[in-house]
Amino acid sequence: MSNQTSATEFLLLGVTDIQELNPILFAVFFTIYFVNITGNGAILMIIISDPKLHSPMYFFLGNLACLDICFSTVTLPKMLENFLSTSKAISFLGCITQLHFFHFLGSTEALLLPVMAFDRFVAICKPLHYSVIMNRQACIQMTVTIWIIGFLHALLHSVMTAHLRFCDSNHIHHFFCDVKPLLDLACGDTELNLWLLNTITGTIALSPFFLTFLSYFYIIAYLFLKTRSCSMLHKALSTCASHFMVVILFYAPVLFIYIRPTSGSSLDQDRVIAIMYSVVTPALNPLIYTLRNKEVRSALTRKMRRWL
Repeated sequence: MSNQTSATEFLLLGVTDIQELNPILFAVFFTIYFVNITGNGAILMIIISDPKLHSPMYFFLGNLACLDICFSTVTLPKMLENFLSTSKAISFLGCITQLHFFHFLGSTEALLLPVMAFDRFVAICKPLHYSVIMNRQACIQMTVTIWIIGFLHALLHSVMTAHLRFCDSNHIHHFFCDVKPLLDLACGDTELNLWLLNTITGTIALSPFFLTFLSYFYIIAYLFLKTRSCSMLHKALSTCASHFMVVILFYAPVLFIYIRPTSGSSLDQDRVIAIMYSVVTPALNPLIYTLRNKEVRSALTRKMRRWL
């Protein structure tokens, strides 16, 4: 019979078992983290400091930049530390805290993306009502609501996981503490935890994805049916394209990990996919927005000229 114990710490086995790769991986992930912090930090600073960007679209973009910085900071510093350290331990409290903030920030971002899509839908399809529908109070209320929902969703998982009993092994086959790897170490019945993970997290991933897709479907249909000007059509589609790229990069790996049955999952596959949405995507978001968004590029150019 398995020896049940109250774990005091876990060992994060990381991205690879090949120790010789650790210095190379450290350099790669440190570069990605630096790009993330610099890019998203620059977007956040520009949006706050430039009055021309004080609109609902850029208010939500500022929230996305803030989320991306925090989201990757939950996992990457510990991953970088473990690349250079022989001890890969994380305390039980540290593990549950990491799990909580990972799901808090991740689910908040998942809920923010459809709000950004709705903002574009109103701006393009109902331009005369835009200032009334997307007023300052409504934007703040929507943002506060999604942050609260994200926090409560994460609290559910962290409390349920913290009450589990764990068997002999404390080796987590991942680079951060997540629900699935911890359930693999748990003794006893974990069906309720798995049901909550698949149902609640699945709903928080799927519902926003379909709402976002629906918003963009209506936008594209509206543009092709109503817009006669090719330049207006190109401008609107270009604005939506950057948003849609972010949506695909974020939702695709999340849906693959949390909707897929546990029995069909591969630990190595899960780690690679987790790197995509928790490390790579937050670093790509500022590149996507700055390269495709003329107003952000102009604001950045103006700011750089002032410094020079």
